[in-house]
Amino acid sequence: MTPAIDLARKSAIEHQVLSYTHDPSAASYGNEAVEKLNLPADQVFKTLVVCLDGKQLAVAVLPVSGKLNLKLMAKALGAKKADMADKAQVEKVTGYVLGGVSPLGQKKRLKTVIDASAKAFTTLYVSAGRRGLEIALSPDDLSALTGAVFAPIQSQT
Repeated sequence: MTPAIDLARKSAIEHQVLSYTHDPSAASYGNEAVEKLNLPADQVFKTLVVCLDGKQLAVAVLPVSGKLNLKLMAKALGAKKADMADKAQVEKVTGYVLGGVSPLGQKKRLKTVIDASAKAFTTLYVSAGRRGLEIALSPDDLSALTGAVFAPIQSQT
């Protein structure tokens, strides 16, 4: 059991936990989930942590197939600048290891932005707090449990 799964259960939201055997040599944790669980890449979302204006951490949730646009992320939260957060700080603040960071059940609740593309789906898949573990839930439930806002935060290719 992880804090993410505990939160989903305590909140009595509709969800499903999916697991697979994680390969430590996998180049991308998100793509590994897509392949091993046979899920659509645009519905599997990764959790990235950024540092806003060099001070405050925040969470970006976007499709594993997408690339985070740091300018759009900063704009979504009213900051001037966003940079990727330090890995050690991410693990300390969220309580999760990289590759298993869930937007749910973090040690410290951080401001969260979910890419606007999520609204097109009835179900999203995000990390359930451990490599090899995903949780399926609705975008609205994810937003409600994290206090997230929806905004476009992906680079358009």
